[in-house]
Amino acid sequence: EEIQRETAYPDGKVEKVLKNGCHLIFFPNGTWKKVGSDGKTVTITFFNGDVKQIMPDQTVIYYYADAKTTHTTYSDGLEVLQFSNGQIEKHYPDGKKEITFPDQTIKNLFTDGQEESIFPDGTIVRVQRDGSKTIEFNNGQRELHTSQFKRREYPDGTVKTVYMNGQQETKYVSGRVRIKDKDGNIIMDTKL
Repeated sequence: EEIQRETAYPDGKVEKVLKNGCHLIFFPNGTWKKVGSDGKTVTITFFNGDVKQIMPDQTVIYYYADAKTTHTTYSDGLEVLQFSNGQIEKHYPDGKKEITFPDQTIKNLFTDGQEESIFPDGTIVRVQRDGSKTIEFNNGQRELHTSQFKRREYPDGTVKTVYMNGQQETKYVSGRVRIKDKDGNIIMDTKL
């Protein structure tokens, strides 16, 4: 671009005004700033390679050169971090966070302490504040993990529970109940 005016300041800063209306400001440490002809688009390129862009809608895009990470802050408060490994984090104004991992697993962290992970195969894991966990598998099976037991529910209605003491209880749709001790020995079976 053609330079319309150039000004050198005593502190070593140099400002160039281009014919298209852009302003370029060069600082002695190697940092430079470009103000677009609209006066609203600003790009600052720091001496360490970081780049900060301020868009007309007040969106701020900051690129961290060393970490190869981009941090975008939107005017509504949403923040998006994009990491070099492909991980993307969204931090919402209400405190919720959504993380998309490189393998496309999505983890939601809610403000009330609950978590939800959605895996590429369709499995969904929900963790409550008390630490209990619900796992929904793509084959229709469901598991519930608490501090007292682990329970698996099958699509046919069968429910198998393993208690912390090792005892197992299986309830079948037919009404049959089978209980095994911690060593796997049957201690009750109501075959119908």
